[in-house]
Amino acid sequence: MTETTTTVPAGPAQRALDRLAGIAIAIASCALIGLVLVQGWQVFTRYVLHDSPSWTEPVTLLLLATAMSFGAAAGVHTNRHFGFYLLAESLPAPVRRVLYVLRPLLIAAVGAMIAVWGAQLLVDGLDIKIAGASMPQSINYLPLTFGGALICVFALHKAWLATQPPREQGA
Repeated sequence: MTETTTTVPAGPAQRALDRLAGIAIAIASCALIGLVLVQGWQVFTRYVLHDSPSWTEPVTLLLLATAMSFGAAAGVHTNRHFGFYLLAESLPAPVRRVLYVLRPLLIAAVGAMIAVWGAQLLVDGLDIKIAGASMPQSINYLPLTFGGALICVFALHKAWLATQPPREQGA
């Protein structure tokens, strides 16, 4: 009789984080679609109507920051980020296990820094209006703040999973 490994059903925390990552992907996707539409409008008005609106550049930057931040957070959740896996796999098992915990903790620290500093920059510029659009100058830090927080949450969950023993079921 051979033993096989099967996937253990995801717990409530994993399902909630999966839903959160799905929302992040949806937000990033909508931001990319919005980016294409805004830039298309910019090109049309500049070269066809010869009257370029001033709001397109700040909106484009906001949409780009949104797509990047939420896409990066979803990438952490799905392990589609730099991880230096070849280095970890070449090390002895005990060292590898430590790296499996340290790697997401480092990512969580970077996400936390992005979230905290993004929030500080957001608050600092809320009373200054952006040229060409009726938005605060610091609005581009809003998606960085939320994206950084999501990166931190997703990475902390990965670190916690790395401390758990492997879950297998016999067949």
